[in-house]
Amino acid sequence: MRLFLKYVLPVLIFLGILLVWELIVYLKDIPRYILPAPSRIMVTLFVERIQLLHHSYVTFQEMLFGFLLALCFGIPLAILMFEFPILERAFYPYVIGSQTVPVFAIAPLLGVWFGLGIASKVIMAAIIVFFAIVLNTLDGLKSTDPDMISLFRIHRATRWQILWKVRIPAALPFIFSGAKIGISISTIGAIIGELVGANAGLGHLMLLANAQLQVSLVFAAILCLTALGLGLFTFMTLVEKLAMPWRKYLTDTSNGR
Repeated sequence: MRLFLKYVLPVLIFLGILLVWELIVYLKDIPRYILPAPSRIMVTLFVERIQLLHHSYVTFQEMLFGFLLALCFGIPLAILMFEFPILERAFYPYVIGSQTVPVFAIAPLLGVWFGLGIASKVIMAAIIVFFAIVLNTLDGLKSTDPDMISLFRIHRATRWQILWKVRIPAALPFIFSGAKIGISISTIGAIIGELVGANAGLGHLMLLANAQLQVSLVFAAILCLTALGLGLFTFMTLVEKLAMPWRKYLTDTSNGR
């Protein structure tokens, strides 16, 4: 029953939605340039597969590089902010401020500064991801068990030894939570950058297809984008399990297995 609820039931619900969608389009005779049927979208997905793969690869690069850029700057900044409270007071407002400014307001500027190539989209994706990485890492470092820290101090561990051997391992679940959120929303930054101005990418393809009333191609691009996000999220979940094998043991123990 648990496997049914976890795997089979979501698939059945998804297939039911597609069936209802197909019937509504057929019975109401809705034009394909307004709402194409799922069968029409699947045909477009196959016919335009080469074009979709090309643009998907461009968007994938933007998402991945933007995520890695946010990771490389976000985690060290969070560690510095934790170790040096004056840096937290100095940078925390800017970290929050990076999320309060509408990304559509920044995208045209990045296009002017870095061009219409991949660089502006990578930076846009990094800006979107940066907040989740920094905030989750900082919260994880602050949530370390104080008894464990006291034990290490009794054994004369240095501040940096406590950081690398206690705080960072304890913060890993928070870091991976932020990373999974970040890699999922990196699609937003990449697509916004492409919609503002690009030569390739799924956002660029959707803009062109929408202007030509090729709505089925827009839906096919959305499916590709969803697949990219789910694929990267699944990969990050796998990395989390490999990096923290003890977490599964603790979960099984807490469930009485």
